[in-house]
Amino acid sequence: MNLTPADTLPTGTRAKNPPSAAGASIATSAASAAPVSSPLATPTVTAGVASVTHLTEKLAEYMTPADLKKVKEAYRFSDEMHLGQVRKSGEPYISHPIAVAEICADWKLDAQAIMAALLHDVMEDQDVKKEELIERFGAPVASLVDGLSKLEKIEFQSQIEAQAENFRKMLLAMASDVRVILIKLADRLHNMRTLDVMAPAKKARIAGETMEVYVPIAHRLGLNNIYRELQDLSFCHLYPLRYRTLSKAVKAARGNRREVVKKILEAVKSTLSMANIQAEVYGREKTLYGIYKKMRSKHLSFSQVLDVYGFRVVVDSFPNCYVALGTLHSLYKPMPGKFKDYIAIRKLNGYQSLHTTLIGPYGTPVEFQIRTQEMHRTAESGVAAHWLYKNGDSNLSDLQQRTHAWLQSLLDIQQQTGDSAEFLEHVKVDLFPDSVYVFTPKSKIIALPRGATAIDFAYSIHTGIGDHTVSVTINNEAASLRTELRNGDIVEIVTDSNSRPSPTWLSFVRTGKARSAIRHHLRTINLPESITLGKQLLAQALTTLGIDPSMEDQLVERLLNESSAKSLDELYADIGIGKRMAALVARHIFGLKGGESASAPIDHNSATELDPVTICGSEGVSVQLAQCCLPIPGDAIIGQLRRDQGLLVHTSDCTLAKRQKSKEPDRWIAVKWGSELNRRFDCRIKLLINNEKGILARVAAEIGESDANITYVGMDEDKEHILHQLRFTIQVKDRVHLAGLLRNVRRVAGVNRILRERS
Repeated sequence: MNLTPADTLPTGTRAKNPPSAAGASIATSAASAAPVSSPLATPTVTAGVASVTHLTEKLAEYMTPADLKKVKEAYRFSDEMHLGQVRKSGEPYISHPIAVAEICADWKLDAQAIMAALLHDVMEDQDVKKEELIERFGAPVASLVDGLSKLEKIEFQSQIEAQAENFRKMLLAMASDVRVILIKLADRLHNMRTLDVMAPAKKARIAGETMEVYVPIAHRLGLNNIYRELQDLSFCHLYPLRYRTLSKAVKAARGNRREVVKKILEAVKSTLSMANIQAEVYGREKTLYGIYKKMRSKHLSFSQVLDVYGFRVVVDSFPNCYVALGTLHSLYKPMPGKFKDYIAIRKLNGYQSLHTTLIGPYGTPVEFQIRTQEMHRTAESGVAAHWLYKNGDSNLSDLQQRTHAWLQSLLDIQQQTGDSAEFLEHVKVDLFPDSVYVFTPKSKIIALPRGATAIDFAYSIHTGIGDHTVSVTINNEAASLRTELRNGDIVEIVTDSNSRPSPTWLSFVRTGKARSAIRHHLRTINLPESITLGKQLLAQALTTLGIDPSMEDQLVERLLNESSAKSLDELYADIGIGKRMAALVARHIFGLKGGESASAPIDHNSATELDPVTICGSEGVSVQLAQCCLPIPGDAIIGQLRRDQGLLVHTSDCTLAKRQKSKEPDRWIAVKWGSELNRRFDCRIKLLINNEKGILARVAAEIGESDANITYVGMDEDKEHILHQLRFTIQVKDRVHLAGLLRNVRRVAGVNRILRERS
């Protein structure tokens, strides 16, 4: 068919842009003002036409005639392939690829990306071969379409492994070419805009999938307009009643706000004009999801959230950002602690602005964002702002280079990860909304997720540094490796070539890179210990079922084939690090042997079914003593098999262990102390003492006389300063040794009470 500028494709109904996170906004120069427009009540579709002419006009603004010709050829082919195919709404299917291409055109993506957007469903829906696309449109376009076609729909109510595998496919496709995810986000955005025709259950599933996967990816790439619109659309379909209720409340409150907003706008534009600052001022309303999230997280009423007004000031130059800030501070008084400079230290996704909160008319807090036009483009479109696909990193902007670095980190995590579920776990923690910015001793800025620790910092520099970390100084003071970092911290890592990662690090690291690197090390370096422990656990489980642990060669071969393990040692290692359950593997072997009760379930709640695993205290990192309860020989103990972390030993009365056992009973086994213990064990004690001279020295001396070593001392003071609480971590042989020490210390003058501190 021949394409003419007049060709249009009727689509019945087509989505109108719902409110962005800035909400609906109005723009005014410093010389004029206009009333604030309102956000849409519901992000529903409105009558419209998906037009090839409209798409062509957008593309003609930045594409050469030669590129435009290639795009038209891609359209003709897609139109032919989808001929006769309709969407759920009844409109021609070709309207969907056109709408996706229009969204990509708004980002000014190149001809290859626009062609791939038009063709993105032909391989998956019409069984077009990649070779045919290569012949017609070239290898780059064919690769993009192929990458998009491999992105299977993620079923969140399906099995975890299937979900994780689909997610991994999507992220690895994105890592090879970021245009894949840009087109995918455009595809998801149009689908969300036209979701009303779907059944309620399917709408909820797709909205949940969007909120959990696509919203954080859009935020991570700096695509704030898409991020906010997808949030609101997902909120609308996940909680329709809450959405409608909040929408009505916003409409009712808007009239009361209008005069206040107008007064602030007039004052701001007048003040900026007097300072000779060329600026555009936007009055912003929060999105409905933004209001809902703030109400829930801060337990605020609706009126309290709407008391915070938002304005954006877009100036003509970088220096004028700071001049405008000073001008606004002279107009209204700033709130202490509410200023953030994201220009000097930009956010991880490239966002730059000055943020300040001022006390406006009637004592109302007013939020201002100040930025340049270029910063505004990056803030709204992120990595898609003027994206250029050229050879060599030298042609990429700082934001694009950092995005490439993040995509490369996905490939690094993939190489260190054992399976899809683990990969999913690692990557999700990196799709974080908030960041902290810390400095190396050489003043290089490192961005990390909020809650990140010194270990996360070490691994963000280099895996080798993380693996050999022994201590850290923060702001020139010694600190714990588990210390959470704060904005502006100067962090210096001390390494030792003989140091190795500890399994306890996994309890406090925050980033996916650190977590995957630590687990990779524990799987490889500590392999012999894991194999030995796994072999012992499996032998005990087999004995309980009446099976000789020395399995026949034929049975071993069948077991390996069905378990996907490459060798028996790998199977033992998986059991030893908690990746596989010994009882389940033994049960499977029992089924292979054709046991009479092969279908009988095993009671995982009863750890006494298996002979207890012996704990000697020298097993290495495959066996750890829980820090919450610090078991010592003589305590009744129980073991927890943690995924990729080996065996963790708790006291039987540990409250944390009891809670976790109720959630995952199949991960708990019986353990016992060995007869030959060749080390001392940490134990916490607490004393209530009189506040008198020399008491600490007397207590410490008595602990030493009792043949115990002190590793930590802490003191808590009460309000009246009469009594103190002393806390010690000491090293003892067993419960008998501890009991004697407690008796001796209790006799010290000034000690009112002494007890062992539990979890």
